[in-house]
Amino acid sequence: MTKRNRIFIGILLIYAAGIALMLYSVVADIDPRYRESAEESLVETSHLLAGLVEQDVRAGAIDTARLEPLFKALYAREFHARIYSVSKTRVEMRAYVTDRQGRVLFDSLGKSAGADFSQWHDVGLTLEGRYGARSTRDVKDDPRTSVMYVGAPIRWNNEIIGVASVGKPVTSFGQFVSAAREKTLYVGLVSVLAVLLLAVIVSVWLVRPFGLISDYVRYVRAQRSFSFPRLGRRALGALGAAYDEMRDALAGRNYVADYVQTLTHEVKSPLSAIRGAAELLQEPGMPQAERQRFLANITREAGRIQEMVDRMMELTALETRRSLDSVQPVALKPLLEELASAAQDVARLRNIRIEVDAPEDAAVEGDAFLLRRAVSNLLDNAVDFSPEGSQVVLSLHLAARTVRVQVRDRGPGIPDYAQDKVFEKFYSLARPHSRKKSTGLGLAFVKEIASLHHGRIELVNADGGGALATLSLPRLAG
Repeated sequence: MTKRNRIFIGILLIYAAGIALMLYSVVADIDPRYRESAEESLVETSHLLAGLVEQDVRAGAIDTARLEPLFKALYAREFHARIYSVSKTRVEMRAYVTDRQGRVLFDSLGKSAGADFSQWHDVGLTLEGRYGARSTRDVKDDPRTSVMYVGAPIRWNNEIIGVASVGKPVTSFGQFVSAAREKTLYVGLVSVLAVLLLAVIVSVWLVRPFGLISDYVRYVRAQRSFSFPRLGRRALGALGAAYDEMRDALAGRNYVADYVQTLTHEVKSPLSAIRGAAELLQEPGMPQAERQRFLANITREAGRIQEMVDRMMELTALETRRSLDSVQPVALKPLLEELASAAQDVARLRNIRIEVDAPEDAAVEGDAFLLRRAVSNLLDNAVDFSPEGSQVVLSLHLAARTVRVQVRDRGPGIPDYAQDKVFEKFYSLARPHSRKKSTGLGLAFVKEIASLHHGRIELVNADGGGALATLSLPRLAG
């Protein structure tokens, strides 16, 4: 057995031992709780019996004449009470009355009349004006015959002249104790088995971090000098790697399946167009002009597939990154001016003007290349959706802790049905001037870049028409 499996099994055994200890504590506490509940009930019953006896006191003498027929009738009653899972068919309560010397005047069982009970706590303490209770076995060596008694004083002219004591065999509520214990043990056992089953199911994911710990121990042994900061960084790195590996393992299959499905769907249309054009080119006697048109279609659709694959691979590489490899201060105003100048040549073909509105400069910490790609994507979208002869404004807005790069066009805006889909992979709207769609990966690319820079991207309809894209980034202090 490997060390990893030993550690894993050890954890399970510790858990099982902990559950067993907890169950033992709970089960052991059930009996005292039921005894407390029964004793509380006996207190009230004994005072009720004492009050009944006090009604027949004459000149300080206790008369118990009416108790005997009362208890005889009580023991003779037939009934059936279903108390949850326990059935009760007879009265098990017992009682006796003593005088001021502790001598028994009445015993509901008819066994102890005339006996001296002054030595019992329920009688002796009650005669002294204190709370008296006791538990005594009917059979000395059999704990199952234990009976709980609680005494109450019988008073005449504010003087204690006797005791009325009520008893209840422990077996009468022992059935409830046994039922409660069985239910508790059953629930505990089921929970242990459920946790063990869950542990077995996820063992593949749970055992892997122990391998990282072993690797970490080997690293510690290989060090010539001992350094707490270096060891701490190594430990955090190992835990981070374990978390990333676990997350990738859980999400990887769905991630790949999603990409395969969406890519297959998007490539199907251009492939159909290429196949159709190729079949038509095989027909004899096709005019040269038609042949050139179909060849142009094949070239265009093949280029579309190539662009889609390239962009998807670029986006996939970006999504697998957990953080930026290297960061540096990036001044945004020169970056915006550079991108506006580069895009102006394409925009000029449709008489679209690109203006930069950046009265102040601001810097962010990040990857300059990725930030250029993000803003360039937003700017290309704005130009594509702008009507001929309109204007695209690239602006920079500063706040205390953030910088907002905004791209505003005067196009048709975002339809209501596309509001929550614009950042989905492969989702694209037709360009107004060409009626063609893009790869649908540009805005998803921008979203990943914003996330890597701890920012966010928003695309909404602007007041007065057109669309407004806002890239918000943390501002570099200084």
